[in-house]
Amino acid sequence: MRWIAVTAAAIAIVAVTGAAWLYTRAPGDDPFAPCRSAAVAGGTGAIGGSFTLVDKDGQTVTDKDVITKPSLVYFGYTFCPDVCPLDSARNAEAADLLAERGYDVTPVFITIDPERDTPQVVGEFAEVFSDRMIGLTGSPEQVKAASQAYRTYYKKQDGDDEYYLVDHSTFTYLVLPETGFAEFFRRDTTPEQIAQTAACFIDHS
Repeated sequence: MRWIAVTAAAIAIVAVTGAAWLYTRAPGDDPFAPCRSAAVAGGTGAIGGSFTLVDKDGQTVTDKDVITKPSLVYFGYTFCPDVCPLDSARNAEAADLLAERGYDVTPVFITIDPERDTPQVVGEFAEVFSDRMIGLTGSPEQVKAASQAYRTYYKKQDGDDEYYLVDHSTFTYLVLPETGFAEFFRRDTTPEQIAQTAACFIDHS
């Protein structure tokens, strides 16, 4: 029995030591570890990437043209009756809070309804919320590719040909120009929480 007890104690010590080693190593492996609130299935590299879209002036732009500074990227549509305007206002407020603290962050609105959201429409929609916000559209193929890169969901509802609705996911993504996708925010995240988390990531980038 004594040997069993000794062996069990030795195993416990190894387990504790191993856990401590993992704990102390983690921050060094991930510079953003102090900022993360949750793990991302498949890793952060599974979200984000290159895209080609169209800006408010009808000019073709890529992710390199758009994400030149830390950005809050959101996929929605301008005919959305409630969710998209509320989320866009929240993201614009978060960007304003960050600006007050000395951080330059760009809110980006990417439509998932290119049929109705022309360059002019998305441009005017974005300007309603912030002169910092960039509105983007594109061909159905370009929009689909951008949505797939960020693993978002959208589907046009059946019904009225003119006033149809679009089901879609509602995450906001923090994207850094040098490292890409950093974090996502749910609808219930407040502007203050977004600003605090975004500032942490920017400080550690």
